[in-house]
Amino acid sequence: MSNHDSTAYDTDVIIVGLGPAGGTAALALATYGVRVHAVSMFPWVANSPRAHITNQRAVEVLRDLGVEDEARKYATPWDQMGDTLFTTSLAGEEIVRMQTWGTGARYGDYLAGSPCAMLDIPQPLMEPVLIKNAAERGAVISFNTEYLDHIQDEDGVTVRFRDVRSGTEFTQRARFLLGFDGARSKIAEQIGLPFEGELARAGTAYIRFDADLSKYVTHRPSILHWIMNSKAGFGEIGMGLLRAIRPWDQWIAGWGFDMAQGEPDVSDDVVLDRIRTLVGDSHLEVDIVAKSFWYVNQQWAEHYQSGRVFCGGDAVHRHPPSSGLGSNTSMQDAFNLAWKIAYAVKGYAGPGLLESYSPERVPVGKQIVARANQSRKDYAGLREWFDHDSDDPVATGLAKLKDPSPEGVALRERLYQALEVKNTEFNAHGVELNQRYVSSAVVPDPEAGDEQWARDRELYLQATTRPGAKLPHAWLVGADGTRISTLDVTGKGQMTLITGIGGQAWKRAAAKLDLPFLRTVVVGEADTIDPYGYWRQVREIDEAGALLVRPDGYIAWRHSAPVWDDSEALTSLENALTNVLDRAPNETRNPGDSGAPQYSTQAVPIVVPHVTADDATPASTTSTTTIEGAHA
Repeated sequence: MSNHDSTAYDTDVIIVGLGPAGGTAALALATYGVRVHAVSMFPWVANSPRAHITNQRAVEVLRDLGVEDEARKYATPWDQMGDTLFTTSLAGEEIVRMQTWGTGARYGDYLAGSPCAMLDIPQPLMEPVLIKNAAERGAVISFNTEYLDHIQDEDGVTVRFRDVRSGTEFTQRARFLLGFDGARSKIAEQIGLPFEGELARAGTAYIRFDADLSKYVTHRPSILHWIMNSKAGFGEIGMGLLRAIRPWDQWIAGWGFDMAQGEPDVSDDVVLDRIRTLVGDSHLEVDIVAKSFWYVNQQWAEHYQSGRVFCGGDAVHRHPPSSGLGSNTSMQDAFNLAWKIAYAVKGYAGPGLLESYSPERVPVGKQIVARANQSRKDYAGLREWFDHDSDDPVATGLAKLKDPSPEGVALRERLYQALEVKNTEFNAHGVELNQRYVSSAVVPDPEAGDEQWARDRELYLQATTRPGAKLPHAWLVGADGTRISTLDVTGKGQMTLITGIGGQAWKRAAAKLDLPFLRTVVVGEADTIDPYGYWRQVREIDEAGALLVRPDGYIAWRHSAPVWDDSEALTSLENALTNVLDRAPNETRNPGDSGAPQYSTQAVPIVVPHVTADDATPASTTSTTTIEGAHA
């Protein structure tokens, strides 16, 4: 990774795939001033709703990249996302209901944990936000461009493409190749990533339809409704599903099927009858939009990298949508990798920094594959009251469930216990925010000892400044009196040194290093005061101690004890940066002072097939962006 001559490459980074992972990577790299070319073999963004739950951590990524407010315009707001219903039909009798996605009793936990609200953004609306802003910031975006293969060597990667419409093949030379090309990833296969688990262990039919269901929903808004009746089609989960795409007139109906019997009949008459059964309205007017099948996967990669080629997103963790973790984890893969790629390109870091990607993200991918699949299995307890010896298991079971007898009491108790278990899917704040990174890009705190978990690690966020954890959110106040989060004064592509008014030695040390990628935040000074004392409550270090926060918001290193001596602060900070970034000791100071390579952000024109979202015949042209920013 020693070649820093930008003219030797057509672009710095090639990204294959423009889903949530590829879009986030393209946006982040373009924001950081890295030349990036992102391609998709498809003519436009996702053609179905697919992922939609956007958890707080993913929204924090959008916030850092400056597109949170824009994304929010296209989202179902937090307060419309749940109650989640378990009912005999949308119009029928409710069995139980739970407040989900951090609403209800958990709302305070979620508010304290992040400055960002959860959102529901279907993938065809999320992707244009990412892609448009990436293009506006200099990324080259090419649709109808199929990845074929690549060859990598010590200094770069040569990638071969085919223009889908013309059949023309062409190659490009880049420093790095990112394979965010989905669950059938050609790149993951070509570089031989090792996988564990299984594919297609259960099947589900998904039907998109339009119908006005507002009279059933507006008084109890929810994006998910689970339907228990004898005609719903049970499958592994044991219930039918109605999922709102847009409140309250665009929907998905879903039900499981036995794969051994082949794909079920989804003729219009059968589908219409099934939708009306789920809704509970035999005369409902329905416009069937699309029909599809998808299969439940339980597979994860044990490594994400081969040399200069990296994979992420669905290419490396394949699982059902239960728990709403797919696009969120994919976006975080990209956000974790993008700053490391940028620092390698700019000469800020050595090759060891890139080696930290797999150790940090593989455990997360494995965790969410297990969680999503377990969430499906955890529905079993909610079906215990079904009477399977009856011709109508739900109706007969429901009568027993409502019986005033001791047996009825016991059934109801077990039902509520089973409902409580579903918090691990619908209110799993810890699964979403409690990741702990262990890698060469994190310097352990020798004084910290093993972390002790005060509450359930999957359910509850445990905010901490331990190295490897995400920086805790705390409200500060800026110079103009506006409330700002600790997350707002960190990130944005830079390393951040955080200290307090007593930490002047740290401030002087950072100033002496004069690194272009390092900022200093002194909590208590005019632009970041702590009037509430919230930061003091969560910082876990002395006011004259210090934290080093990475561009992705994770803590790289901390010095808990106070430091008053300038030379001690300088030595400690230099050592931390050297270890985290894999920099040679003589490169810890400003690259311009050490003779380290300088990086030019001047764009080098890339000749690619000019592919737009319309059906015009492509022409080979020089372009810095290939699409107009527009929302689907």
